[in-house]
Amino acid sequence: MMSSKQAVVFDLGGVLIDWNPRHLYRKMFNGAEEAMERFLSEICTPEWNARQDEGRPFTEATGELIARHPEQAEFIRAFFDRWPEMVAGAIEQTVEILDELKRAGYEIYALSNWSAETFPHARKRFRFFDWFDGVVISGEIGLVKPNREIFDFLLEKTGRRAAECVFIDDSPANTDAARELGFDAIHFRSPRQLRDELMNRGILLCP
Repeated sequence: MMSSKQAVVFDLGGVLIDWNPRHLYRKMFNGAEEAMERFLSEICTPEWNARQDEGRPFTEATGELIARHPEQAEFIRAFFDRWPEMVAGAIEQTVEILDELKRAGYEIYALSNWSAETFPHARKRFRFFDWFDGVVISGEIGLVKPNREIFDFLLEKTGRRAAECVFIDDSPANTDAARELGFDAIHFRSPRQLRDELMNRGILLCP
């Protein structure tokens, strides 16, 4: 039987999980911030990584990039080979919110742009994945936020209407897209801000 409560949909990276390639590359570049930032903005760019979130294999992506930048081969290969080092850990205060929602009887889901090849590392590492009623990973289905199709996929999977869902994401482009589709979207900036937003909606009780 469908719960009368709203469903709550979480993004993962930047909301529940502290993923950032800088956690790895600060070590590899020995703290040379300018060189690291140049590498991440010109070679292993967010746009390049987004193609893996869409389903492109890392072998293909890595090979093409090394062919263009052979002098950076070690750093390029590390993006996949040492990917777990990009995850500093869980964002514990948000995990606490997730736990409270689960205990309060809300359906909770994850909707994340994430490579199907690297997601298993996170899935094994964090026990809170067992709390979700469903998880949608872009790389597994070939659809990415903020495109409408991935939100439609989520709604079909959950049996929910957009108006029945609160959607939480750290990307304004994603929350804007969700809001246009009828979701109650929250742009995540901090666990404290998220808690306040959920309390204002009556979803979480005041402590």
